Amino acid sequence: MAAPTDTVVPADAAALAGRLEPLHSQIYFVPEVGEELAPLGITKPRAQYFAQRAAPMGAVGPGVVAATFFNFNAGLVARSVPGVWASAAPADVVNARLRAADSSLRRLLGEQVSSAAVTESAELARKACEGATGEDRPLYAAHADLPWPDEPHLMLWHAVTLLREHRGDAHLHALLSAGLSGIEALITHVATGTGFTVGFAQQSRGWSPEQWSEASAGLAERGLLDGDGALTEDGAALRREIEEHTTRMSLGPWRHLGTEGMARLAEVSRPLSKAVLPAFAVEGVFSPRSPRAPKG
Repeated sequence: MAAPTDTVVPADAAALAGRLEPLHSQIYFVPEVGEELAPLGITKPRAQYFAQRAAPMGAVGPGVVAATFFNFNAGLVARSVPGVWASAAPADVVNARLRAADSSLRRLLGEQVSSAAVTESAELARKACEGATGEDRPLYAAHADLPWPDEPHLMLWHAVTLLREHRGDAHLHALLSAGLSGIEALITHVATGTGFTVGFAQQSRGWSPEQWSEASAGLAERGLLDGDGALTEDGAALRREIEEHTTRMSLGPWRHLGTEGMARLAEVSRPLSKAVLPAFAVEGVFSPRSPRAPKG
């Protein structure tokens, strides 16, 4: 039975979402994805990213991918989509991604992959997903239509994927409500110092230094960035409100799981999330303050 809605502390929900997220997003950094998609004819890393994340929506065009992924240059998307679907059917990409998740989690978790912690985490995360809704959440809804895997580590990965896309769709609402475009959202997030480096954000999302400078100038005119590209007080306040807005719109799963379930999931999943962090140790990708940045 779900806990009363007023017992879930939003900050706790946001923290738990952040703790679980690496269990899903390691899939974007591990070599296993390329090993599975290359034989299908999808060989370029950008195309592999767009294909694997968009495949649950079917053979959609570049406009849909750019809209739902939000902070990518639409021109960059169009260089991969819909071309990827000429190489591989979306269903084949979905299956390849699941095989990659299986292989990568077995490698990263080691002996823990068959542990009681994985099984319990999977059960709790799946229960949380029962409280998620698909209204106006296209990426979440597409992934929610996929069948649940049987093996606990893949059930956990799928559950965390659903929770991540559920929150991600809500995040786009928050960004639009704040009046930010895709590139502006990316710039302000980079400016927090807790995400990508400027160089990687520009390269991976397809924005030129000139486009970045122009958008940054517009944000400075709005009083959100200072002359050095750092967030002003108003900019930092806006980013906090965006995260709070995102969390408010993403509480359904955590209300369904309840505070005791959340606490237990946080406890048993902690060593699992820690175990996958080496997947993110890629030089030049994350800012030093990012929780994904290489340490030591």
